[in-house]
Amino acid sequence: MTVPDDLQYALRSKDVRTPATFNAADIRLETVFVPMRDGVRLATDLYLPPRRPAPVIAVRTPYGRDDDKLVAPFMSFARRGYVVAVQDLRGTGDSEPEDHDFYVMEPQDGYDFVEWVSAQDWCDGFIGSVGGSYVGQVQWPMATHPKMTTIAPEVSGIGVGVKTASLHMVVNALAHTIGHGEEKVDVPHWQLEPMMLDETLSTGFFNEPVVSPMLAKLAESFPEIKELSTVEAQAWLWAHYCSLTCAERADFIRSVTGSSHVTMLDVENLGPLFGQGISVDRHTLPSADPARQVADFRAIPLLRTGWYDWFINDALATWELLREHAPEPLRSRARIIITPSSHNTTGYKERMGEHPELWHNHWTNVDFTLRWYQTVRDGSIDDWPRVIYYLMGANEWRSADDWPLPEAEDTPFYLGASGTLSTAAPQQQQAADRYVYDPLDATPTVGGSIVSWVYPPGSADVSAVQQRGDVLTYTTEPLEQDVDVVGKLRMLLYASSSAVDTDFAARLSDVSPDGRAIQLQNGLLRARYRNLDRGAELLVPGEIYPLEIDMWVTANRFKAGHRIRVDISSADFPRFDRNTNLGGAPGDPVPATQTIYRDAARPSHLVLPICPVT
Repeated sequence: MTVPDDLQYALRSKDVRTPATFNAADIRLETVFVPMRDGVRLATDLYLPPRRPAPVIAVRTPYGRDDDKLVAPFMSFARRGYVVAVQDLRGTGDSEPEDHDFYVMEPQDGYDFVEWVSAQDWCDGFIGSVGGSYVGQVQWPMATHPKMTTIAPEVSGIGVGVKTASLHMVVNALAHTIGHGEEKVDVPHWQLEPMMLDETLSTGFFNEPVVSPMLAKLAESFPEIKELSTVEAQAWLWAHYCSLTCAERADFIRSVTGSSHVTMLDVENLGPLFGQGISVDRHTLPSADPARQVADFRAIPLLRTGWYDWFINDALATWELLREHAPEPLRSRARIIITPSSHNTTGYKERMGEHPELWHNHWTNVDFTLRWYQTVRDGSIDDWPRVIYYLMGANEWRSADDWPLPEAEDTPFYLGASGTLSTAAPQQQQAADRYVYDPLDATPTVGGSIVSWVYPPGSADVSAVQQRGDVLTYTTEPLEQDVDVVGKLRMLLYASSSAVDTDFAARLSDVSPDGRAIQLQNGLLRARYRNLDRGAELLVPGEIYPLEIDMWVTANRFKAGHRIRVDISSADFPRFDRNTNLGGAPGDPVPATQTIYRDAARPSHLVLPICPVT
């Protein structure tokens, strides 16, 4: 289905077509310090139009409330009759205190901020929000307040998406630049990342023990976990953590990490303590039962993400949870937009000269956001498609009744001899394929769903990487007709390794007639976490395992004459940390010989959701 023309224009243009009601000189700017329930005061700027009370846009940010990139859209909103209240998060900007704890105070502070806004005489009862990344994350706690009207979190989710390896690229830079603290540097993260590149490329070796030493240490304080299995102990600790107040959770993390305050790196490294299924973003609004948490939301959400966002899997997992467990009428009124962008910049780059929508990242699109707010205020949400997405390859905006698309049909593509890929299942014995993965020369990250100011995110030609000896490629014949792939991507791999622990990665690319292989999406499985419900389990060297690799999602038209390709490797570094292949044993990283099986008994295959071409 197509998208209405007015929404398409708002999606592809940075222009603000909604006429301004007031001049810039009419807007009064005030700074106030809003007290939280514990007395900590948070610096808040108010953009006040002359006509009040008015609808309010409430924004909370760790990036500086007076950042030049933010002031312009805030003034645009105010000139169109909205009060804008923008707040520095606790421990950032001009807000108290002198240290910032990553994520953990947001459930308390977000709720308190909405409580304060709703009580002001300039608020007419409508409260919306907008913003992406951390600014998107803090909207989820705000959504639990009964007086919050709508949220519009961009490139954000509640942390129900799962990854089995830890992020490595840019995490150190983010941990050293967000908020106050003695280890923080006065350099923005986009400048710090290239300054730290040598450190990034010389570190990131994964070799954690199967059972975290933190569990044994915590058993002294929590005797309840002494007789539990590792998985049961992790679940108990997570439930206990969720039951604590925000301040108590911050104290808990400090005690187990030894940090003076909580950083992104600390939270990223808590997987072995709570279980690998607990992702970083779960800490924004921690709950032992995400379905029940979603049922507590009161604000109508408009999710916005991009096909090359580094957490798109979480945004879409959050969407599915909302559609299943959110209360009515919120469930039926929720909407989602999936753009061709990455987390902080452009994403899909093919035919950019013909398609202006590919040139911008769709963040804080003022006109589109104004249209959404007006739609909510008018009660006309049913006029909007439930799902709007960009079909790459076709370079078209599409709409759908839901996600995943009901018409998508999962279709297996089997790995074959001599690097072939086809829908024909193997009928006989075939020789296996092998490669050697060396952690000291790990298969490199080339674009994709990343955040980086060193490695360009988004679509990239990965054909050179596919020539490496540690990468296996499987490619179809040129397609006789267009093929639309829209939805979840999975790789079912039958594999063995010479190592007791290792990683397997799978990447989907669109191969054009000129030989370029444009990366669409990829995923990585840390073998010890092949069965998350059972916790970490080492491999038996040489034993064959069925491994399912979550390759996340995409929407792409493979045009006639193009070819579909999947490649298999054992790293995506430095996007993720690299496996030493040691399984927690001491020693230097060792190479691993990886064997991929593709015979009738062990038919390794890629699963693509194929939709009718329209």
